[in-house]
Amino acid sequence: MTTQYGPSYVRAIAPYVAGKPISEVAREFGLDEAHIVKLASNENPLGMPESAKAAMAQAAADLGRYPDANAFELKVALSEHYGVPADWITLGNGSNDILELAAHALVEKSQAIVYSQYSFAVYALATQGIGARAIVVPPKGTSSGAPAVKHGHDLDAMLKAIDADTRLMFVANPNNPTGTFIEGPALEAFLEKVPKSVAVVLDEAYTEYLAADKRYDSIAWTRRYPNLLVSRTFSKAFGLAGLRVGFAIAQPELIDLLNRLRQPFNVNTLAQAAAVAALNDRAFLEKSAALNAAGYRRLTEAFEKLDLEYVPSYGNFVLVRVGNDDGAGARVNLALLKQGVIVRPVGNYGLPQWLRVTIGLPEENEAFIAALEKALAA
Repeated sequence: MTTQYGPSYVRAIAPYVAGKPISEVAREFGLDEAHIVKLASNENPLGMPESAKAAMAQAAADLGRYPDANAFELKVALSEHYGVPADWITLGNGSNDILELAAHALVEKSQAIVYSQYSFAVYALATQGIGARAIVVPPKGTSSGAPAVKHGHDLDAMLKAIDADTRLMFVANPNNPTGTFIEGPALEAFLEKVPKSVAVVLDEAYTEYLAADKRYDSIAWTRRYPNLLVSRTFSKAFGLAGLRVGFAIAQPELIDLLNRLRQPFNVNTLAQAAAVAALNDRAFLEKSAALNAAGYRRLTEAFEKLDLEYVPSYGNFVLVRVGNDDGAGARVNLALLKQGVIVRPVGNYGLPQWLRVTIGLPEENEAFIAALEKALAA
């Protein structure tokens, strides 16, 4: 008889599968790494800002010692930048860490977590990892046969899904992998109706890519809604994906609970220094947003020319439908990999006909478009 270790809800988890690294694709298909384009993980194609590199170089002299467990300088910088007290802030090893901490700190086994069907895979993993019950709400558009993926969170349906055991809701805005967006007034109206016994994690990993007319002040909302926790990251627009820095802002009662579970050195010395520098590098953020907007126009123009359906996106990626059969995503993805272009198949989200494509540098976008045309022709 084989011994089964661990709880059944942990054994049932399908581990998170990250985007393929360049080195793996080079080995698998016999390609030159220098000619491979990676548009799979929603990284900033500009890489790390020079300001962050300089800060890291200076901080490297102190790597023989443990990091500041309280990340004093980074918390002060975030406090000043967002206009909240330092004890309203906690840090994570990327925003993934924040999402996991929220689930562990706020939900007991068998209690419920609500999230939308086509939202970040980590919500499901965090729920399963603590033995909680997932309430997965279909997005708008699932009735009358309309393609569900054209729409994002159905906030009214999410409110109706709350039951007596619900303790947490995950809301992504913009949403990954669909790129959909909830307007500020609609989101605020939703928060007004959520019971105070239910915490809301507002996951804003891509908020820095929003156009000025789409911005809303979620940080100010944390003063009005004691059950709101805003989660953000330095991995996307700030260009620090490899350093893993995330943070959350909420009232002290929620932050204190997360801090009780947070590992003491979960953000390393180099990451803390780089984040302080990147936070105030407005020129880099503006350049990143402008590059992203131009790349979005180029990709969507190409999709329209190829008569491919895509979801209008507010992040730094686009979800595009590459065929009508359930093997389309995997088939086109393989054809792209053979040409040295890495994108993200999303069959694990229940979207086997689609690919998610990160917006890259102009030359990377062109390489992808050319490879896609060949893949579709084949």
